[in-house]
This record gives sequence, structure tokens and C-alpha cells, in this order.
Amino acid sequence: MTTEMVMVGISLLIVIGILLHHPSRTLGIPSLLIFMGVGLMLGNGEFNFVYDNLSQTAWIGGLALNVIVFVGGLNTSTDKIKIAYKEGGVLASFGVIFTTIIFAAILYLLLDFDLLTCLLFAAIVSSTDAAAVFSILESKKLKLKEQTDTVLEFESATNDPVAMLMVIVLTDMALSSHQSIALSTLTLNLVTQVLVAIVVGLLIGKIAVKLLNQISLAEFGLIPVFVLATFIIATYGADMLGGNILLASYIAGVVIGNGIKRGQLVNLHFFNSLSWLAQALMFIVLGLQIFPQTLMSVFWVSIIPGLLLILVARPLAVQLCYLPFVKASWKKRLFISMIGLKGATPIVFALIPAAAGVPGAIDIVHMVFFFVLMSVFIQGGAIAPLANKLGLEQKNKEE
Repeated sequence: MTTEMVMVGISLLIVIGILLHHPSRTLGIPSLLIFMGVGLMLGNGEFNFVYDNLSQTAWIGGLALNVIVFVGGLNTSTDKIKIAYKEGGVLASFGVIFTTIIFAAILYLLLDFDLLTCLLFAAIVSSTDAAAVFSILESKKLKLKEQTDTVLEFESATNDPVAMLMVIVLTDMALSSHQSIALSTLTLNLVTQVLVAIVVGLLIGKIAVKLLNQISLAEFGLIPVFVLATFIIATYGADMLGGNILLASYIAGVVIGNGIKRGQLVNLHFFNSLSWLAQALMFIVLGLQIFPQTLMSVFWVSIIPGLLLILVARPLAVQLCYLPFVKASWKKRLFISMIGLKGATPIVFALIPAAAGVPGAIDIVHMVFFFVLMSVFIQGGAIAPLANKLGLEQKNKEE
């Protein structure tokens, strides 16, 4: 297939997804499902076209996630972070670990998987998804009391380093049954990833802000181009130095978004559009990669574990994380425990062991796909009603 055909084909799928965006919002269907549905329907056998490239899909998904997390950082004020970093930080670290342990135990009891595979599976779905959280809160225009929405956003944007490290390490262990990883090695790896990401994200972000504020570019259109180039330097520079690419994306976005004084509006519009493009491309390619005819083989076996992840593993992990925060209301704890939105991130993480050739990983990809659907419909659909029921929705002054 020629490059021209690929470009035209992907563009047509994006156009179809965008045209279906408005009807989907009217029906209350998240946009990510529309784009993924377009990929599912039009790929894998339709029109004599079959797409099956796990490595390429994982690369595209990772690139798109970087863009989405960076834009989320651009739109996050430092005032909100100062309020949410304690609770969000605990959820982003210990919450992921607790969720992995609890859900791995559930999987071990329910499924015919060995303990290592259960841990890998649980690590894949342990983090919440920044793209899903940002897009659903924005689409529903939700502002929550007690900074609940800010905590959810901060958690989702910063919990991927721990989850990604566990997925990579457990994938290596699954490929080499005799390999064991010392706890000290894991800790050092995680600390290195976090510290390098923080240093590089802060440093590059501050340099970009200083240059933009001191050099008055005559053409406003050059500002988002400069920011885009800076984003690539910060994120992939951090990755080259051993830092976590997603955390570096978020930190660089926060620093730049809160620091630049000129061209903020054009920058905002440009990167919001870029974020939509990244989401559309990512979900369409993920849809193309999933083969509908193979989904039914894991459909029924996915339901109970998926529900237990939502109703047991996530709530227990959150309640454990909130033990030190005695001032947090039970309403806030309940809401955060029930809203652990999954999106493209678990699918992208699931592609890591699948692309590496871990036995049974393809089934995990398909099961994770159902977990994401369940999370979007159940947890995504419950955000507004649950917030209203618990009295957490912050009404506008006009109302």
C-alpha cells in the first residue's frame, strides 16, 4: 500500500469520526468510542484492507499520549497543583501499586493465569487515563467541590510512570522465567525516571518561557510552533536520559502553560486542536488493530473481572491511599474511588507485552479493550449523576 493511500485513508477515517462527533455528544457517547468504532468497522478485512502491526500501533499510541498529556499540562494552573499534589501524588504512586496487588489477586482467583501474568495484567490497567479524564470532565463542563476534579486530573496525568515501569519490568520477567528483579533495582529505576523527567521538564520548560517572554516574536503563529518544538525536546530528551516521557510531557506543559505571557490564546487553540488530532489518530489506529471477530472469545470472561476492577480493586486502593487524609470528606473519597477512568493508556500499555511476544498477551489486549469500554460507559457515564447525588457539583454563580 502506497504512502498516499495510507494518508488519504487515515484522513478519511478522521473526517468520518469528526462528522459523527456531534451526534455522539447528543447521545451521550464519548468521542473516543466513536473514533475507535470507526477503526473497528472499516479496518481488518473491510474493503480488502487488513491492519495488524502491534509495534507501530504502540508507537503511534505512545506519541499521541505524549501530546495529550502535554496539552493537559498546558491547561493546568499551578494554583490547582498546589492544592492537589499531596492527594494526587499518593494516588498516582501508592494507588497504582495497591490497585495492581489487589486486582492481581482477583485475577489469580478468577482466571487460569499464573501469578506473574496476573501481576502484568493488573499493572496494565492500574492507572487512570489522562486523555479520558481531561476529555470527559471538559465535555461535561464539570467543576467539583473540594478540588475533586483537580485531584482526578493530577492523578491521571502523573500516575503513568509507576504503571509503565511495572509493565516493562513484568514484561521482561515474563519473557525470561528465570529472571528476578530486586526491589532496590525497581526503586532506583522508578526514582531515576521520575527525577530525570522532573529536572528535564522543568529546565526545558523554563528556558522556553524565558526565551518567549524576552524575545517578542512579531508573528504570533510562530509561538505554538516554538512550543511544539520545545515539547519534543523536553519529552524525548527526558526519554533519552532515562526519564519518564509522560511525566516530562506534563511538567513541561504546566511550566510553559503558566509561564508564557504573549500568544496564550493562539497557543491554546493550536494545542487543543493538536490534542484532538492525537486522540482521533490514536483511537482510530487502536480500533484498526483490534480484530472484532476475536473479541467475542474473551467477552464473557472479561465482564466479571472488569466489574471487580471498577467496584472492588479501585475503591479499596483509593480508600487505603486516603487513610492519611483525615480531613477529606467521605463523599470526596467515594467519588474518587468510583471514578477511575480508563482510556487508551491501558490499551497502549497492553501492546507492550503483546509486541514483545509475551504468551497470552493478545488475549490481555482484547480483555483490556472491554475493560476500557466498561469504564467509559459505567464510570464515564456516572461522573455527572454521582457528583450531583453526592452534592459535589459546583454550580455556576449565575445558577
